[in-house]
Amino acid sequence: MVELKLSETRDLTRIERIGAHSHIRGLGLDSALEPRDVSEGMVGQTSARKAAGVILQMIKEGKIAGRAVLLAGQPGTGKTAIAMGMAKSLGQETPFAMLAGSELFSLEMSKTEALMQAFRKAIGVRIKEETEVIEGEVVEVQIDRPAVSGAASKSGKLTLKTTEMETVYDLGAKMIEALGKEKVQSGDVIAIDKASGKITKLGRSFARSRDYDAMGPQTKFVQCPDGELQKRKEVVHCVTLHEIDVINSRTQGFLALFTGDTGEIRAEVREQIDTKVAEWREEGKAEIVPGVLFIDEVHMLDIECFSFLNRALENEMAPILVVATNRGITTIRGTNYKSPHGIPIDLLDRLLIISTQPYTEDEIRKILDIRSQEEDVEMSEDAKVLLTKIGVEASLRYAIHLITAAALACQKRKGKIVEMEDISRVYQLFLDVKRSTQYLMEYQNQYMFNEVPLREGDEDETTAMHY
Repeated sequence: MVELKLSETRDLTRIERIGAHSHIRGLGLDSALEPRDVSEGMVGQTSARKAAGVILQMIKEGKIAGRAVLLAGQPGTGKTAIAMGMAKSLGQETPFAMLAGSELFSLEMSKTEALMQAFRKAIGVRIKEETEVIEGEVVEVQIDRPAVSGAASKSGKLTLKTTEMETVYDLGAKMIEALGKEKVQSGDVIAIDKASGKITKLGRSFARSRDYDAMGPQTKFVQCPDGELQKRKEVVHCVTLHEIDVINSRTQGFLALFTGDTGEIRAEVREQIDTKVAEWREEGKAEIVPGVLFIDEVHMLDIECFSFLNRALENEMAPILVVATNRGITTIRGTNYKSPHGIPIDLLDRLLIISTQPYTEDEIRKILDIRSQEEDVEMSEDAKVLLTKIGVEASLRYAIHLITAAALACQKRKGKIVEMEDISRVYQLFLDVKRSTQYLMEYQNQYMFNEVPLREGDEDETTAMHY
């Protein structure tokens, strides 16, 4: 008899990507725009968050289109986190486009075209249209299937009712298929778009709530519609100007949005679209929703890009521009002139500047606690104290990087809670910037193309080089 061996099976868990700012869920402000101490993943930076909250309020009220905000501060002080918090607080309705300054120089299009596309991605158009729908509670679904397969197409009848009337509709093969996909049954409240034939299940009728002893948590109960079955409803579609540009400029239409092959869009196409959108606004069919364009590393832009931004901000349909930089007084790219943050003075004059401050030791501790929870790492109190000390002396980013590395070291020794020894081990394995720089200064003459002048007594560079 052959002995059967059961193969070993492993539980495969779903891999979740944890980003640098995946813990950010908003700006952490109350209804009076006062920053909470720790809220929605945000810690500290109270004045910067409050200023961002004021900007956010003006964006929601549509009073700040064509303005620009600069987030300026040292590296690792939460500039990108504040921008991400603004994006989360705005919600899905308001467009938010993100761009790094260095991206403009690697795209297969001109810098100004890339900036123009980014601007139009951050401008939304809310288009309103009226459509006829049939809305009612399903009384009965009757489907007649042919006795011989393939002899004839399926047909059937659908009985719908409101509080005032009841009607029977004849069904074709496509409608029967659509009802099957939505799993429509007696007692459901549905809406059918007459133009497209799309069926939307709104929920179960309250009158049928006692049909079953137990219902799933996702079951939604709604009232039986009143009035007539056929109604005219206003449907709102939200798209960006860039999406309209792409659909109207490429031969493959909206498919270009998925392939990413948008290319350069002609100015004539944009002018025609702007004219059409202006007509819709006059007729009350559409409204403009100014969104937010966030440009990180703005000091990487050159003088041509800054000139374009100056002009683009004066446009009637300009979004809110939020830029961030960690540079001090530095050279403006493309010129020999120096300026604060590497931004020309005429553009700086247009910016509302929000400054971020270095985090305190207590704030670093709270941020590390949040990141440990986000990365699902359990850490002892002593390990947290040591990691906070590393964050203060080295940098917050370096301390955050050590969390997962320490968790892997803990896992290697079959531990469940990260201890001080795990933090110490990864601290010795991975250098921070200060220790790496110190090492380079000590062994500089052994590196190729070293530009630091040799001190007296050092060996000649050529003799010190090893192959």
